[in-house]
Amino acid sequence: MAKEKKSALEEKKGIQEPESINRSSIARIKSKRHKQPSTEDLISGILQGDITALSRAITLIESKNPSHFEKANALIKGCLPHANKSVRIGITGVPGVGKSTFIESFGLLATSLGKQVAVLAVDPSSSVSRGSILGDKTRMEALVKEPKAFIRPSASGESLGGVARKTRETIILCEAAGFDTIIIETVGVGQSETAVHSMVDFFLLLKLAGAGDELQGIKRGIMEMADLIAINKADGDNLKQAKVAKVEFNRALHLYPKKSSGWQPKVMLCSALKNEGIQDIWEQIQDYVSLTYKTAYFNKKRSEQNKFWLIQTIEEHLKSNFFNDKEIKVALEKQLQLIEENKTTPFAAADYLLRFKV
Repeated sequence: MAKEKKSALEEKKGIQEPESINRSSIARIKSKRHKQPSTEDLISGILQGDITALSRAITLIESKNPSHFEKANALIKGCLPHANKSVRIGITGVPGVGKSTFIESFGLLATSLGKQVAVLAVDPSSSVSRGSILGDKTRMEALVKEPKAFIRPSASGESLGGVARKTRETIILCEAAGFDTIIIETVGVGQSETAVHSMVDFFLLLKLAGAGDELQGIKRGIMEMADLIAINKADGDNLKQAKVAKVEFNRALHLYPKKSSGWQPKVMLCSALKNEGIQDIWEQIQDYVSLTYKTAYFNKKRSEQNKFWLIQTIEEHLKSNFFNDKEIKVALEKQLQLIEENKTTPFAAADYLLRFKV
């Protein structure tokens, strides 16, 4: 009698599920995992220094979902009375200047002095590079393990205004969570420096020697914003060039009018890699804070920044509402087509669109 052939696709009996597994329990665990905490729970967690609650709250204010808008506003409102108890430090410099290494050395020094440090990033270029800012956590290996430190990159793919606004709101949450030293890092190109300058107390500009920056530094703009210029990588063969660059930058600083804060910006040398000069920069920042507190400039500047962000927020909101309007979207497409056909001008089209719903 011929043996019956068995199909290779024959279904075999699997391992029987243990009786100890309760399906309803698994469902409850999954449901709990996906359940969003209430605003009150998040605020309570933040005020207790719970990093998980802080991270969730930041994710919420970064959300584009319109249903999260009211909850995010309630979070900010609940945390605001517990904020404004930190020193906000902006750090900028061109790519390759050693920002991450510097911030790690600086942050570790601050935590060793008992400070709670939060590092935030403002990088509008992330919509192109897709995750450039996310590298900060991997580059700051020692700081990310420090219990007194918190590193948070900004959301990618956003406009500069959107990223800056969310970073400003994140500062409030971090301050409410007990972080007394907030470091805001910017990529060092474009308009991000202006945005960061408008939300910090102290603005630190990192420079490199021998990179052609000595003459470029004389240009107005970012040099005027700086409260301190630090020439990084001033070690080994670079030390001589760094000393020459320090003299050039000092000359450039004297070309600018005196700051309304009464503070005279300085040029310093440092090597973040060798942890040299970091303590001196920390002491300079403390001197600045002490001086501006005495002259009442510290609080005055914060007040002016709040007014600036009121106007910025209104502009951002009006712009968003305008371009998200369904009728405007249709009318805009028609005007763009007319411009392409050379039947109207950009100015006439803009005037038409702005009057469209009046």
